[in-house]
Amino acid sequence: MAVVACAVLAGAGATMPDGRPTPTGLEVPRWVSLKSTHVRARQGPGLDYRILWEYRAAGLPVQVIAETREWRKICDPEHGVAWINRSVASGRRGAFNGSDVEVAVHAARNARSPVRARFSPRSVVALDECRDGWCRVRAHKLKGWLPQGSVFGTQPTAQCDARRGAGEAG
Repeated sequence: MAVVACAVLAGAGATMPDGRPTPTGLEVPRWVSLKSTHVRARQGPGLDYRILWEYRAAGLPVQVIAETREWRKICDPEHGVAWINRSVASGRRGAFNGSDVEVAVHAARNARSPVRARFSPRSVVALDECRDGWCRVRAHKLKGWLPQGSVFGTQPTAQCDARRGAGEAG
C-alpha cells in the first residue's frame, strides 16, 4: 500500500504551464515521439475538431506542452502547435535534424572525441538520454553523442508557448 501512495504522491507534483495538475501525472513539457507514419494534427482535443495537417514520419519527436486525459497538445519541429490523440504518441524519445547541415555524432561527450557518424539533414534518430550538455543517440547499431540543443528533441525547455492556440502562427 505504501508503494501505491508514493507513486500517487510522486505524480501529484506534475503541473501544466497554467498550474493545473496534469491528468497523467507526467511532467509538461516533456518529449514524446510519433508512433505512426500517419498522424492527424487537430485544432482541439477531440475528433470533432478540424484536422490542421498530417504528420508522415514515425519516430518524429514532438514536445507535449499541455494535455487532457486522451489528448496531447504538442509543439513540432517547425514550432507548429496542434492536438494529437495519446494513442499515436510514444514515450520513446527521438531527435530530428531540421537543419540543412549534417551534425557530427561523437564517440564521447566531448567535441574533441572522434566523430562516429554524421546526422543527416531532415533525419530522425532514437534518443537515449541527455546529460552534462550532451545527448546519446542511436541509429541501428551505431551509438554516439551530440551537443544538447543542436537538434530538435534535445532541448531542456519548452519550445512553444502552451497558451498559443493550435494552428495559430507562432
